[in-house]
Amino acid sequence: MRPPLRAVAMLAATAALVTACSSSDDWSQPHPAPSAIGTLGPGFVDPSTTPAPEATITPQPGSWADVHPPKDYRVVLLTAGDDNPTKALVKAVKEWADDEHVDLRTIVVGNAHDAVPSIAKAMEMGPDLIVSAGNDLIDALALVTPNHLDEKFLVVGAELAEPTHNVTSVDWDGASFRGEGLGMSSTYDPNSFTAERCANAIRAGVAAVLNDLTGIVVWL
Repeated sequence: MRPPLRAVAMLAATAALVTACSSSDDWSQPHPAPSAIGTLGPGFVDPSTTPAPEATITPQPGSWADVHPPKDYRVVLLTAGDDNPTKALVKAVKEWADDEHVDLRTIVVGNAHDAVPSIAKAMEMGPDLIVSAGNDLIDALALVTPNHLDEKFLVVGAELAEPTHNVTSVDWDGASFRGEGLGMSSTYDPNSFTAERCANAIRAGVAAVLNDLTGIVVWL
């Protein structure tokens, strides 16, 4: 029998470190539904059609640049692992949050066994978006996300094998880890996680989410 979400979230307190960045409130008050500031540029997606579930789109470089989140957009960053790709992704997300005045809180997952309760903790916080950075989170996300379709997730630098409509991923040649059962992609290259690509990943991914282009893979 699965324990209640609140009970699981309490367990996460011993497994995760929560920090806040640019926090302006305690997230306990009602919060307007976020909407994009600015519009997607030509070439982000074909305007004549809506991407099918689990589809992959390849936006033109920079076509997301004019889209910004509203001020105090509530985001939880879930991160696991101390490898260089994960560090690069985390740095990019934090820099994006500073630039965009996002209300960012971070949960650092100690090990893979703590991933599910840490995801539960993130959901309990009531964010507008949960961003995942680190391959160690993929299997846990695949387990949790189909059961919480009202929560929005963005995975940067990896993807779920069968994402539901609430999960959006941003990937590229050199990334695309999809879980332990599928193994590491033969094209995986940790050197592909450059500062520029990681910065583009969080910006393009958020632009997609804010425009309701979810449940897809954004390929850079």
